[in-house]
Amino acid sequence: MPAAARPAFIFTPVTVRTALRSPRQLSREVLAGMVTTLALVPEVISFSIVAGVDPMVSLVASIVLALTMSILGGRPGVITAAAGSVALVIAPLVHERGVEYVLPTVILAGLIQIAFGLAGLARLMRFIPRSVMIGFVNALGILIFVAQVPHVINVPWLAYVLFAVTLAIIFIVPRFTMAVPSPLIAIVVVTAVVIIANITVPNVADEGPLTGQLPGITPFLVPLNLATLQIILPTALSVAFVGLMETLLTAKLVDEMTDTPSHKNRESWALGVSNILAGFYGGIAGCAMIGQTVLNVKTGGARTRISTVVAGVFLLFLVTALSSIMGQIPMVALAAVMMVVAITTVDWHSLKPSTLRRMPIPETLVMVVTVVVVVATNNLALGVIVGVILAMVLFARRVAHVITVERTLSDDGESVHYDVLGPLFFGSSNDLVDRFSYADDPTSVTIDLSQAQIWDASTVAALDSIETKYRAHGAAVTIEGLDERSTGFHSRLTGRFGV
Repeated sequence: MPAAARPAFIFTPVTVRTALRSPRQLSREVLAGMVTTLALVPEVISFSIVAGVDPMVSLVASIVLALTMSILGGRPGVITAAAGSVALVIAPLVHERGVEYVLPTVILAGLIQIAFGLAGLARLMRFIPRSVMIGFVNALGILIFVAQVPHVINVPWLAYVLFAVTLAIIFIVPRFTMAVPSPLIAIVVVTAVVIIANITVPNVADEGPLTGQLPGITPFLVPLNLATLQIILPTALSVAFVGLMETLLTAKLVDEMTDTPSHKNRESWALGVSNILAGFYGGIAGCAMIGQTVLNVKTGGARTRISTVVAGVFLLFLVTALSSIMGQIPMVALAAVMMVVAITTVDWHSLKPSTLRRMPIPETLVMVVTVVVVVATNNLALGVIVGVILAMVLFARRVAHVITVERTLSDDGESVHYDVLGPLFFGSSNDLVDRFSYADDPTSVTIDLSQAQIWDASTVAALDSIETKYRAHGAAVTIEGLDERSTGFHSRLTGRFGV
């Protein structure tokens, strides 16, 4: 068959329907959801303590978040639960005003997230540079690893044995079978050893009480008036945008891992709906859990909503029927699993000397600054914001120096022609005024912008300044070559700056 006649290969992403028809993929989805849930529990409990709320509140909210996002979310495979970033933001309000202010704060944050998604603002994610994303991923790996260190220091010596056994199972089992995720096997085996041998080591129950009883609907305990709104608004805005940023960055990360697109606006408003529901039944907000999502998608091989539904249902089963068994899971086993996830999360290729030598210095600087800010503040959202701002500044600085101005004097010396090449905006047009020979030029001056474009008012003001300087020397200026958009922009603003 001729090459031209060969059918092109079309990649078909895994869907819920195809997973249900494939026993192998279905078992992968189910097991991935289960192992992710086991890794989720201690982290959620720890974050509830940081936020100053009952651990069962965070666990139940995580069940609501996971199940709701499984149905409404725009990115299959993302694990959504009560997250540390949200806990850090909401903790000051709880400590200062009390837990009764959490519900109205969560509802307002959810409404902001719904408005954000319906307005289509999630498309702003495309302005996050690759260097920031790499820094985000590398910082995430560091944070996940560092968060597990307290669970493996100052513990009984048997805990180190269990830690080593967990790692051995994680790395050895895949050589013989991939049917069941090795982290799940490791957790089950190590927990069984602890229970059967009656070994005393720090476990999940030590992180917070697990009563096994579900709370009811969260009541309103504060008046819904302007005074309450003034109290909760700053925290609600922080919860909304921190949650959105981490969720959308996680969705983008999963897009790259799976080579499939996601609906970011849907993910945004779905997060808002999920948080409102979690507020009413549970009591605290959440967002995407990046480490657990990586475990679910990268380690567990999950690709559909089945895994996240299983995670929510299995978490419900654990906190009710199996709360006593769940409480006996050794923390070192979960720490070992998450440390492996952390190591595999880091983009090691980006850190190779050969890669760093080829990368432009500004790109490497942005990546490093993003990592440093995230690790120093323990705030992924803040690191990304700083990284994006730095990338914009460095980009503007580079672009500002790419314009060139070529001067051509006519043979008779009666006119001069300037060709301007490159994008004209505030960073480059501020230097444009100094590129002309006002005193030496003849009375007829042409500025050709056919290889340039006007992008902001600063450029129009710069061109007005150039014309003013030439008029002071008795010369007339003709500006030509502008495209339709630049012509309209220039004609609308020229002469209005008082130059």
